[in-house]
Parts: sequence; structure tokens; C-alpha cells
Amino acid sequence: MPIETARLTVYPHQLDHMGHLNVAGYVGAFDNATWHLFAAVGMGPTWLRENARGMAAVEQTLRYTREALAGDLLRVTSTVLAISNRTLRFRHVMVNAEDGGELATCEIVAAHLDTARRVAVPLPEAVRAAVKERFGVG
Repeated sequence: MPIETARLTVYPHQLDHMGHLNVAGYVGAFDNATWHLFAAVGMGPTWLRENARGMAAVEQTLRYTREALAGDLLRVTSTVLAISNRTLRFRHVMVNAEDGGELATCEIVAAHLDTARRVAVPLPEAVRAAVKERFGVG
């Protein structure tokens, strides 16, 4: 079941020349949601720093369904779709918070890294257990 990972408001400075939320706005919202998703499965910023670990996107697919306009209230939910030895595959869904209409989706594959050695390393068992408990994946 997806969890809520972000809420935001579209501001005029985020619009493109056609009056819609620009690509950077969508990507920024999904990036924000990603870090909240990682924290929800035990990889928050403190844990990452203390353990010299990081996460890096290795694949990302964005799909735009409907435009967001200035003043729109947006909500992002996220779910883990798959877990491997060193990666998570997850999906974000952005909706208009007023009418529930889907605006965009983003699917990402992210690798778990040792930040000192700059190599992918296995995900911790505690993260695996949290992913299984929260999302039924494992």
C-alpha cells in the first residue's frame, strides 16, 4: 500500500513559459518524496550519514498525465515495487489534492552505496524487513 511522501503547492515561479508546472518542479517533488520514502524504510539522513551510506538513482522514468497550475495543491504517494540485493525499485504518484486526479508518475531504480568506497553494497536486513512489512515486497 502506498504511503504519503510529499505535499506541495505550485507557485508562479515554478511555471514554464506555457503556464504549467515546469519539469524541474515535478522532478523536485519526486526527489523530495524519494528521501521520505527512504526514511520510512530505515534509511533516513542520520542513518545514511552515520553509516557512510547513500542511494543513487540509476534509472528514472517520468510520465506526465495532466498539467499542474499555479495554486494547485499536490500530493505524492510512494510504494516500493521490488527489492534486490543492492537496489530498490519504487514508484511515486503525484495527484491534485483537491480532485484526486493523477498528474504524473515517476518510477526509479536506486542503488545502495558505500559512500566512502563509491560502490554499490547490499541493502541492510533491517531495510529489507521494513520494505516487506510496509509494502509486502521482499
